[in-house]
Amino acid sequence: MSRPQHATDVGSELIAALIRGYRADKQLAERALAQLEEADWHVALDSESNPVSVLVRHIAGNLRSRWTDFLTSDGEKPTRDRDHEFERVELSVDEMMAEWEAGYQALFDTLESLTPEDLTRTVTIRGEPHGVIQAMLRNYAHTAQHVGQIVMLAKHLAGDRWQTLSIPRQR
Repeated sequence: MSRPQHATDVGSELIAALIRGYRADKQLAERALAQLEEADWHVALDSESNPVSVLVRHIAGNLRSRWTDFLTSDGEKPTRDRDHEFERVELSVDEMMAEWEAGYQALFDTLESLTPEDLTRTVTIRGEPHGVIQAMLRNYAHTAQHVGQIVMLAKHLAGDRWQTLSIPRQR
């Protein structure tokens, strides 16, 4: 039995909307990151806060893990070392951005391959079943939260050098 055309249209629009949203958030983060000096990437506001470098590596690791073989393997890959993502390591900006690009490539490759029919399937994350839509929205919210942290930290660290990422305030 085939699915009603409306359901297919809604499924296609959901996938397209997520692709647009992830692309916009990626661009927002990259515009903020471009305003930082390399040393700024490793500055934490306090002992409990993560520097931009950790957030970038965490997003990259999360995206690679969740979106590689999205429909066929657990979203928490055995090759992922999540705890290591939160260690402060002195990688270059180029090295961190290579990880970032690899994570987003896994995400976009998968999203662009999904069909509306895939949205009714179940995936696992840490052995727990999730509907595909639930898993997608959960990851989108998680990534957006960290992008917001990157923007806030970059604005703080750039100080007077900061160039607004949206409509400037009228002063």
